[in-house]
Amino acid sequence: MRTVFYISDGTALTAEAFGRAMLSMFPLKVEHKTVAFVDCPEKAAKAVHEINQRFAQSGERPIIFHTFVSVDIKRIITASAGSCYDFLDYFVAPISKELGIAAQPKTHRTHGIEENGVKESYDVRIDAVNYSLANDDGSNVADYDQADIILLGVSRTGKTPTSLYLALHYGIKAANYPFTDDDNFENLQLPKVLKPHRYKLFGLTLEPQRLHEIRSKRREGSSYASYAQCLFELGEVEKMYRREAIPFLDSTRFSVEEIAAKILAETNIERHRF
Repeated sequence: MRTVFYISDGTALTAEAFGRAMLSMFPLKVEHKTVAFVDCPEKAAKAVHEINQRFAQSGERPIIFHTFVSVDIKRIITASAGSCYDFLDYFVAPISKELGIAAQPKTHRTHGIEENGVKESYDVRIDAVNYSLANDDGSNVADYDQADIILLGVSRTGKTPTSLYLALHYGIKAANYPFTDDDNFENLQLPKVLKPHRYKLFGLTLEPQRLHEIRSKRREGSSYASYAQCLFELGEVEKMYRREAIPFLDSTRFSVEEIAAKILAETNIERHRF
């Protein structure tokens, strides 16, 4: 099995994102290894030792995706037994030519506390995370006027992870409201507390079988987790979405990243970070 290294003198998140995107195009099983903050020759030498060891053990050259500001450290890594790829090599020069501006590489610029020299972006994301935590599962409906979006759905349809993802990655204040037995599924109406914020509402739903599987892991054998209950709740909430003209998404086959991207594409909410 090939070993893939993602190495950087910063967080290695950029190298990992690029590398994983590239590898997703190939039907290949690999072992992933992220090595962050390789910011001195000693750490670079240690990383090279591990790369060379993997090559000696498997007989297959490790694949290395890397991003370095330091030319000297980059030279140490690229002298290893691995096959090295740095997508910045291919794009910085032509973009610099187009913009008429010389590149000024700086460690931690992309994923540091100051993103592109601006700390406000980081502060916005932290505020959004705190807001989403405080407004999870309808716990603080008095603050809905501050929300950028309010996610709706029955229990275990992905409201909380999606809210937190939107907050952490995009600085979006995402609240979420759960429909429960207290909302009377047999005559499900849009709760009064949500009506003033109708333009912020977005619904999530799942296929009944998937919801049954998720709930069974939490409360196996309960009426709450039964297929019949899942089918009933989802059917009623989807009727309400349609009746109230609330946009909604069946997230059964999507990751949380894809759910967030689809919500952003449909709502055009302003992102505070990309």
